[in-house]
Amino acid sequence: MRLTYFGHSAFLIEGNGVTALIDPFFPSVKPDLNGNGLNYIFVTHGHADHLGETVDLALKYDAVVICNPELGHYLSKKGVQIHPMQIGGSFDFTFGKVKMVNATHSSSITENGEIIYAGPPCGFLIHSEGNKIYHAGDTGLMMDMKLLEDESIDVALLPIGGNYTMDVDDAIKAVKMIRPSLVIPMHYDTFPLIRADVDKFAEEARKFCNVKILNCKETIVL
Repeated sequence: MRLTYFGHSAFLIEGNGVTALIDPFFPSVKPDLNGNGLNYIFVTHGHADHLGETVDLALKYDAVVICNPELGHYLSKKGVQIHPMQIGGSFDFTFGKVKMVNATHSSSITENGEIIYAGPPCGFLIHSEGNKIYHAGDTGLMMDMKLLEDESIDVALLPIGGNYTMDVDDAIKAVKMIRPSLVIPMHYDTFPLIRADVDKFAEEARKFCNVKILNCKETIVL
């Protein structure tokens, strides 16, 4: 299984029989999907820097969007295939098991000058090919993360940019609670309000697990 970072909170997962995007907002470089197509899109919440190009990509590749029911209702009216889930729920897909988990944030879509409620924000636990990936979405620090220690997470994708999510200090506390094998920071430096000292995060997080700082378009093999 391959995991590729495309900036902000966007990741591409490629495995046996699955090509999936998480939060497909691409601040600089878009993934080249022409060869493999796209099966699924995970969307953690409705904000534009996470919903991103979901509609266009889902329609182009006939991909199924995994999200909360309210966001799914909005997307289905655009002709998008959806698989709605609720926080705490899990489902066995052909590529593996997915569990929707809590995130502390908000979720809305701005359209024609109006704000549309887009359901509760979430994170995802994706278990496929013997790997368990936790994408936290946009979230503040919360005690729910302590429960994730029992999940034996292989890779945790955590926001560190502050202002809208955890900052570096709180993300370190999250690492201490989750205890993943590997943590990859995300949601930082895209714009001035979320500038973060990623080197400080890496230095402190390495006391508890392995750390990998990914550049845009960089891939790791799990």
